[in-house]
Amino acid sequence: MQGVWVMMMVEESLKIERDAKGDVKAGLVLVDIVNGFCTVGAGNLAQRQPDKQISEMVDESVRLARAFCDRKWPVFASRDSHHLDSPEPHCIAGTVEAKLVPTLQWLENEANVTLRHKDCIDGFLGFVEKDGSNVFINWVQSNKIKADVIVYSRGCATFDILTNTYKDVVTHPQELMHHIGLYVA
Repeated sequence: MQGVWVMMMVEESLKIERDAKGDVKAGLVLVDIVNGFCTVGAGNLAQRQPDKQISEMVDESVRLARAFCDRKWPVFASRDSHHLDSPEPHCIAGTVEAKLVPTLQWLENEANVTLRHKDCIDGFLGFVEKDGSNVFINWVQSNKIKADVIVYSRGCATFDILTNTYKDVVTHPQELMHHIGLYVA
């Protein structure tokens, strides 16, 4: 019961706008929709059983990606990809974990799609090149995406790690972290 109260308090205190209004020059950003997070049993941090929130997020992401690609609108997709010795080994570079989920692998052949591996939790920092440029900033500028950032809540999901689910991994309650993530975005 305490969890319900906490969720109600968070939703009331941290309001998020759920519907976008008006026309915008849009780009679609897909973040880490990889097997290692979204495919049951596909890695150390992958879901262990089907998860409705993650399944809906993948389905909505596929739907949006198809709509954007049909119109030749810009799409940016990050793929979590780490070295074997990274803390909490997951989405190891070169493995199936670090690949886009099967229903999005077609993006690799689309001319309007920018794909980028990242090896840190902060994608923005993960896109900094050796020369100091940032692949994501360059993508936004070259596609003339100006002002609004719209986070489509059904196109977002986060994972659920309960206490003692994995050794040495911090608890991450899905519903609470999802709402806070949408608010921060």
